[in-house]
Amino acid sequence: MDIKYSVVYWTLWAGVGSALATGLGALPVHFLRRDSRLVQSFAIAFAAGMMLSASAFSLIQEGINLQSRYPFAPYSVIGGLLLGAAFFWITEKFLHNQSHYFEKARDQMGMQGILIFLAMFIHSIPEGIAIGVAFATGDLGFGIMIALAISVHNIPEGIAISLPLHNRGVSTKKCAWISVLSSLPQPLLAVPSALAVHFFDPLLPVGLGFAAGAMIYLVISEMLPDAMEKGGKVITAWGVMIGLVFMLAFSVMITDAFSR
Repeated sequence: MDIKYSVVYWTLWAGVGSALATGLGALPVHFLRRDSRLVQSFAIAFAAGMMLSASAFSLIQEGINLQSRYPFAPYSVIGGLLLGAAFFWITEKFLHNQSHYFEKARDQMGMQGILIFLAMFIHSIPEGIAIGVAFATGDLGFGIMIALAISVHNIPEGIAISLPLHNRGVSTKKCAWISVLSSLPQPLLAVPSALAVHFFDPLLPVGLGFAAGAMIYLVISEMLPDAMEKGGKVITAWGVMIGLVFMLAFSVMITDAFSR
């Protein structure tokens, strides 16, 4: 098999597989009650904690660690954080002002569900690039390892997307497909990244920071106020803490499993 064709083949299927893995996050959400405001509050706060953990301990840290390849990486991450927050602030204002154009989606998913979907969609962009860059190294084992790590990491992201949708009565099947759709940038960007690695690789630090900034802004501006309104300060605080610790432990286990 031609080397370039082999890279495209493996990268494409790895991107598709990682996107499909996000849909698995809808399965545990299926068994949660959605008629209790306390359950809704805890679920939102839990998802917020996972997103904060993924931003601080995965995306930002991963971007800073690229300093060995790119000395400017930490500053790119910082710039990306601010850009991501600014982008989401503008997007949020636009969606609220133009909500009549997507009234059906808002009624089904809720504004919070739409914003979480957008945050995870943005978050998937650097993940897709990472898969492509990993396979472009020519080390098939390394590419598969990165793709598997991202795939497993996508499952709790699917949970974060599905929780607010489930609370609004969206079916488990639809939650799963919406979760998969949020990871669409992974298969779409993986192959171009592999073919143009020298162009995409330097963009990883700012891309990782951008995704983290968008998610952190969403958590602070939308999710935490909603969780506190539904369940109060204590439920929200513990939901965030448990979600954060869960995601951190999950990430550590994945890193340990693939570093042996």
